Amino acid sequence: MRDIKFLTKNFGKYDTSSIDSYLSIGGFDALKKAVTMEPTAISDLIASVKVKGRGGAEYDMGRKWSQARDVKGDNKLLICNADEGETTTFKDRELIKNDPFNLLEAMIIGAYVVGAVEGFIYMRGEYACYRPLLLDAMRQCREKGFLGKNILGKGFDFDIKLYSGAGAYVCGEGTALIRSIEGKAGRPRMKPPFIKVSGAFARPTCLNNVESFSIVPHLLLDEKGEYASCGSGNSIGTKMVSVAGNVNRPGVFEIPFGTTVREIIYDLAGGVQHNHGIRLIQFGGASGKIADASILDTPYTYEALRGAGVMVGSGGILVIDERTSVLDFLRMNQDFFSEESCGQCTPCREGNLHIKIILDKMAEGKATEEDLRVMEKIARVMSMSSLCGLGETAQNTLMSAMRVFPEVFQAGGAR
Repeated sequence: MRDIKFLTKNFGKYDTSSIDSYLSIGGFDALKKAVTMEPTAISDLIASVKVKGRGGAEYDMGRKWSQARDVKGDNKLLICNADEGETTTFKDRELIKNDPFNLLEAMIIGAYVVGAVEGFIYMRGEYACYRPLLLDAMRQCREKGFLGKNILGKGFDFDIKLYSGAGAYVCGEGTALIRSIEGKAGRPRMKPPFIKVSGAFARPTCLNNVESFSIVPHLLLDEKGEYASCGSGNSIGTKMVSVAGNVNRPGVFEIPFGTTVREIIYDLAGGVQHNHGIRLIQFGGASGKIADASILDTPYTYEALRGAGVMVGSGGILVIDERTSVLDFLRMNQDFFSEESCGQCTPCREGNLHIKIILDKMAEGKATEEDLRVMEKIARVMSMSSLCGLGETAQNTLMSAMRVFPEVFQAGGAR
């Protein structure tokens, strides 16, 4: 496999506790270049290499920044979503731990592009051990003039605050995250108004996740077009993937788009434990769809994975071997959503509960054909009528399992 170090090129090359160490490897050169450019040129650059948001929604990032800049207002906010509550996804953690100054530099560039004057990093509570690292990095940035008033003498002001969540999965959703920052219960709200128009504290807000931001400084300094040379079709560049489950070397890997699923699991993650066969692979976290081993030779691109019935999503890849049944996996996944639903909207609150009941009946061998029809109907209603992305996608795993493993969904005994 081709060894790619683009987002991860700074890993291990500087002392993450020292801004001087970061400066010695070219840190903040991207920011110094950015402030000599028109903001639209930066958003156009991001759009030209088709960077999609790495949090799971896959929205065109260059377009998002352009739209955020076009919103009228002098009090804009920029938010970095570091909640990373999606199960089996832990690549943002590695970017924070190994390259914190790059993240801050990226947010300052983002503020310059969209016209933000204040920023937040919303970090999941379980990442509390990284708070001192980020807080100290922010302090050093202020001392060097990269945060605060009149940054680099270019007449724009921007500062960042760090906010820790309390561990609610739903706070990975943009409006729930914003309500949490505002000091309210972390529950989603209706849209419109959209975040870009009225986000945190009713101020125009641009929100991206850690990996999305982290690409930007590297892109601005990519004179040789290394990023654009990677990938396949409309999936340009590289992607951070988190591989977990029954593999020998779970971890985070940077891959060029177009790498096959087989190469990720068997070359990078060391293959399946004890040479067991693969039962299923879940893509994109707990809300992701699943596939069987027939997907192994599919290229890891947005288009190819979508064609195979799954999605890139958050970049998580969970490998489950033959020691676990499909039904046991579905019940475990459903327990998660039954626990994490905020309970605000009826389709998600009641739907998750009743699907859990039917899956438990299947495990007891008591599910009827009517139960299975009701379960599928509930899943479809949830996807169409839930208030936020949690309810809309909570049954992706179940619906894809019905397609891939139809033999499991037969009235009577558990399979």
